[in-house]
Amino acid sequence: MATPLTPMEIQRELGTLPGWIQENDTLVKVFSFGSFREAFSFMTRVAFEAEAMDHHPEWTNVYSRVTVRLNTHSAGGKITALDIELARKIQRISWID
Repeated sequence: MATPLTPMEIQRELGTLPGWIQENDTLVKVFSFGSFREAFSFMTRVAFEAEAMDHHPEWTNVYSRVTVRLNTHSAGGKITALDIELARKIQRISWID
């Protein structure tokens, strides 16, 4: 089981993840792309990384907007290092801020 991060650890990590915010016990970021095709391409790339980590986001896609929500179910729905790691990978994949 993953260990939840402390509030201080979460805030420190958020300082290195542009555009990500904390909503309750979840890391959240909204990505706005130029088209549905770009948004879906992004989601496909993220899906491969998430599957390799066996750590999957909760996300929604409405046309060109993708909202990503991360927390760790095995840690009681809290934010863990796994969420930070996946958020970093998502940042590297994204071609927008």
